[in-house]
Amino acid sequence: MSRIGRLPITVPPQVSVNIQGSHVHVKGPKGEMEHTFPTDVAFALEGNQLAVKRDGDSKTEKMIHGTARAIVNNMVVGVSKGFERVLEVNGVGYRAEIDNKKNLVLYVGYSHPVTMPPPAGISFETDAKTRQIKVLGFDKQLVGQIAANIREIRPPEPYQGKGIKYIEEKIRRKAGKTGKGK
Repeated sequence: MSRIGRLPITVPPQVSVNIQGSHVHVKGPKGEMEHTFPTDVAFALEGNQLAVKRDGDSKTEKMIHGTARAIVNNMVVGVSKGFERVLEVNGVGYRAEIDNKKNLVLYVGYSHPVTMPPPAGISFETDAKTRQIKVLGFDKQLVGQIAANIREIRPPEPYQGKGIKYIEEKIRRKAGKTGKGK
């Protein structure tokens, strides 16, 4: 049995879960999400515990069991608490700010500022003192993808460390060229 798939999901009181066959709809204070799973897995809601069960022991059923449990758990956590991803802007003159339309504006060494509008369900926060960008939302996959898109605008370079990186990311630094003595 899958070690992840057999763990029950605790549903907080402010979150409602609606199960119709293999379709799961989760609604909470931060938003609502839904996902349709293959018919290999079944969901059982008992009190405030949600269990993911599988019918047999075929390879595909085993594969989808833990994945389905992880997706539903991320849905429940997302609509109740939300997710965040923190990025850091490094470099002289590099900065990030929010304009009046809640768009993220990045000044990262290009001849023009780069503007990113937030998609539905995503919001940005910036801190000028620590030079951090927070991507907030209830969909874990979307938060991670938007953070990756922001990092892709100016990825950190290995010689001086300038660019946009995740807060927990370590940049492997390279030594520059050394001059030969004459």
